[in-house]
Amino acid sequence: MASLTYLEIAFALICVFYIWCFRNINGLPWNWPLLGMLPALFCHVHRVHDRCVDLFRLTGGTFHLKGPWFASMDIVVTGDPANVHFIMSANFTNFPKGPEFKKIFDVLGDGIFNSDSELWSRHRKIARSLISHEQFRRFLLWTSLEKVEHGLVPVLEHFSAGDLIVDLQDVFQRFTFDTTCMLVTGFDPGCLSPELPDVPFSRAMDEAEEAIFMRHCLPESLWKLERWLGIGHEKKMSRARAILDEIINKYISRKREELSRKGRTRELSCAGKNGVDLLTSYMEGDESFDDEFLRDTILNFMIAGRDTTSSALTWFTWLVSTHPEVEKKIRQELAGVTPEENDRTRRPRVFGSDEVRGLVYLHGALCETLRLYPPVPFQHKAPVQGVVLPSGHYVDAKMKVMFSLYAMGRMEYIWGKDAGEFRPERWITERGTIKHEPSYKFLAFNAGPRTCLGKEVAFTQLKAVAAAMLHNYKVEPAEGHRATPNVSVILYMKNGFKVKISRR
Repeated sequence: MASLTYLEIAFALICVFYIWCFRNINGLPWNWPLLGMLPALFCHVHRVHDRCVDLFRLTGGTFHLKGPWFASMDIVVTGDPANVHFIMSANFTNFPKGPEFKKIFDVLGDGIFNSDSELWSRHRKIARSLISHEQFRRFLLWTSLEKVEHGLVPVLEHFSAGDLIVDLQDVFQRFTFDTTCMLVTGFDPGCLSPELPDVPFSRAMDEAEEAIFMRHCLPESLWKLERWLGIGHEKKMSRARAILDEIINKYISRKREELSRKGRTRELSCAGKNGVDLLTSYMEGDESFDDEFLRDTILNFMIAGRDTTSSALTWFTWLVSTHPEVEKKIRQELAGVTPEENDRTRRPRVFGSDEVRGLVYLHGALCETLRLYPPVPFQHKAPVQGVVLPSGHYVDAKMKVMFSLYAMGRMEYIWGKDAGEFRPERWITERGTIKHEPSYKFLAFNAGPRTCLGKEVAFTQLKAVAAAMLHNYKVEPAEGHRATPNVSVILYMKNGFKVKISRR
């Protein structure tokens, strides 16, 4: 009887804990003694992005998340454009990435995402010069068209002919992994083929990103203990880092051998298309870079190129496939740049960059996708000196500020009463041109001095794939498929994007 009483008490305590985590009187997380709001965070970690939406609606856009005592985990979570502009532009020097950011993202080394001050300026100056160079531009256009025509289309043809279910998210990840690897290193790993071969590098990137997300949720002492013990997500991180380092070092060695053997950039295998990959440009530039610098640079570019673009393609295709009126308008726009004689052939039609560059509605649909499903759903910053944000919230040097881009895209005070709707028309002016939105409101490509250098690269690839997909194929989500965001630093679908593909 006594044991039964103890069980009843334990059960009652669990129920109370559950109620306080999920159903507080005012909807806000309970601030527990010693533990702060950490229990509530873990109760909602499976839906953390939508939880931010809830909190912003309750608080007007900014919320103080109190971490465990003595853990330095207090965070001001904000979706206020005024705060974003203040942090990313007006008060930029007071909000560097900082040492805490570098600890969490240590796998990226001293690359452009982790670096600050002079090192960051050096990274950005070199990267901007190389990405904007005409040789890289030509290589980008050739690579995108080549991989769509000889990589993506054969895979789609295979699955459409067999009436098979395919994970389109995996296909897009393979496409962007191949193209990014070619653009960055000059080598094609050949992951995009009907056989869908195993990709250790890509899998290692996924595991590293999962571990990085968990580091945001745990006190530093706890995830460092996991790393010391070799357990949990930190075990995955160690294994992933070893794989990433091994493969990147092979690419660097191959490039050094090839440059030494052939001597001239334009004689390289992939650079023979009147363009040059980034690794070749780094190695043959005026500055000399050691292998560690090249390793960090390659990994930073690989994550930026593979993950963000494939995430955007996944959500774009899902949104269009579930909004027939949008799909119809995009196809009508594509028909306007398609010569009649090609419509009578059975060969799938691919589109060059010049053909899709001026497609306003397609551009609007892509921007609308990035608004609702930003590939990087949150960012965090830490001030050097304490400061009062425009919202009135004080942030001291031991606190962090976190932006939820996912929640910002759903706020009526930013986008109007139809904020939750997928409506490409919001990106089109009355004159029929593309409408510009300020970066502190539309943060998909970052804002201020750290605005993404690869924006044009991303749109080039997005449009090439989107045009070929929608013009040639019908995509239907598999029966029972649920499009649920995952819990990671990159916004993918939790269980992939299972679809059936058919030729039009």
